[in-house]
Amino acid sequence: MSPITTHVLDTAKGIPAENVPIHLESWINSDWQLLGRGSTNADGRLTNLLEPGSLAKGHYRISFDVEKYFSSQNIQSFFYPVVRIEFEILNPEQHYHVPLLLSPFGYSTYRGS
Repeated sequence: MSPITTHVLDTAKGIPAENVPIHLESWINSDWQLLGRGSTNADGRLTNLLEPGSLAKGHYRISFDVEKYFSSQNIQSFFYPVVRIEFEILNPEQHYHVPLLLSPFGYSTYRGS
């Protein structure tokens, strides 16, 4: 499993958010570098962003294309087209889970397990 995983839940509908495009970047040499990309599965999860053992200390950013998700759900009115979450990895030996709780006019996140 990837050392960084995510899970997107549509809190307005109370269901996992399927087919949310996601990409993961790291701040390297004063620029964001793409490390991995994918889309959430039927359970709203993405578990293969990085190869096991490939995580390093540093600043990371995970971006969720929620506009594409909302459009696929025939939701025309929403506030955030993209959600970007920046975080810092201090211990690359640990697993990092970054969930996103999503609705058309708000979102929240936390470090999961």
